[in-house]
Amino acid sequence: MTNNTFGIDLGTNNIKIYSKNEDKITVSKNMIAIENKKNLFAYGDSAYEMYEKAPGNIHISFPLSHGVIADIQNMETLVKYFLNDISKNNVKQSDYYVAVPWDITEVEKRAFYELLQEADLKSKRIYGVWKAVADGLGLDIDVKNSQGVLVVNVGYDTTEISILSLGGIVLSKLIKVGGSKFDDAIRGAVRKEFGLMIGAKTAEQVKINLGKLEADKEDARVFGRDIVTGLPVERLIPTKIVDRSLEEHFNTIIDNVKVILERTPPELSADIYRNGLYLTGGASSVNHFAELLSVGTGLKVNVASEPINSVALGLEKIMKDDNYKSVANAFEGMVK
Repeated sequence: MTNNTFGIDLGTNNIKIYSKNEDKITVSKNMIAIENKKNLFAYGDSAYEMYEKAPGNIHISFPLSHGVIADIQNMETLVKYFLNDISKNNVKQSDYYVAVPWDITEVEKRAFYELLQEADLKSKRIYGVWKAVADGLGLDIDVKNSQGVLVVNVGYDTTEISILSLGGIVLSKLIKVGGSKFDDAIRGAVRKEFGLMIGAKTAEQVKINLGKLEADKEDARVFGRDIVTGLPVERLIPTKIVDRSLEEHFNTIIDNVKVILERTPPELSADIYRNGLYLTGGASSVNHFAELLSVGTGLKVNVASEPINSVALGLEKIMKDDNYKSVANAFEGMVK
C-alpha cells in the first residue's frame, strides 16, 4: 500500500481529518474519556455521548482549549487512534499537513508540530498551514493572488479574523468568543428567565435548531432541573429570549472585525469592499449572525457551504495541487 497523506484540522469541539488515500474527510468530536485517571475508556463521538452523564471515576475532556493544545498527552492519544481507525492501522511513513492558528505564541505553534512528531506515528514529513489560508482555499478563493480577502472563522472556543493576500496573512486576530460562549449565554438566559438549569448539550441543540424553530414559529422544548425544587422539569423557551441572549457575543465578534478592518491597508480594503467577507467555522451558522455581521460591517457576507469542513477542504487542495504547496510554511524557522 502506498504511503498516505493526511490533512488535520484540530478544532476544540471537532477534529477533521482528510485522508488522501481514502479521498474523504472524517469528522469526530475532539473528546476523550479517561477511567481512573489512566485508562482510555472512550474517544471521539463515543466520549461525547457520555459527556455530562459519566460517573466520577470517568473524566471526559477536550484536549484543546481556545484553539491551542492544552493537554498534549491526550491529544497525541486521540490523533493516533483517529488516524489508525481511518487507515486501518497503516499510518507509518505518512505525510501530515496540520492547520495552525496565526495569533498564538511560538510555543503554542510548535506544539502542533511536536504533537505529530511524538505521537508514535513514525511520520515522514510534517507541514504547517496557517488555518486562515486553508480556510480561504477551502472556500474556493485563490489566496495566492494580490487581492485582499477577509475570512471570519467562528469556532467552538474562538473566532479567528484574518486578512489574506499573496498566499500569506496580513493581519489576524484570535478572540476567545465562539460556540461555547453562545451555549453558556443560552444556559444563563434559561436559568434567569425560567429558574431552570440545562446542560451544555441541550443548549447546543437549541442553538443549532434556532433557525428552524423560528421558521416554524415554535418554541424550544428543553428538559432540565428546577433550581427551586431540584426536580426534573420540561419547559418551552421562546426563541426571542434565545436570540436576545446571543446578541452580546455577536456584537463582540462584529466589533473585532471592525478593528481589523480599521487596520487594513487601503488597497486591500477596496478589495474587501468589492468582494465582501467570508464567514465560516462550525459556530458561524447560528441564526441571524450573518445578517447582523453584514449590517455591522456594511459588507456582503459570503457564507461557507460547508463551514465545519472548510479548513480540511483547504488542506485537501494543498495536498492535491502543487501550485499551493508553498503555503505549507507555518513551521519554517520553528523546527529543524
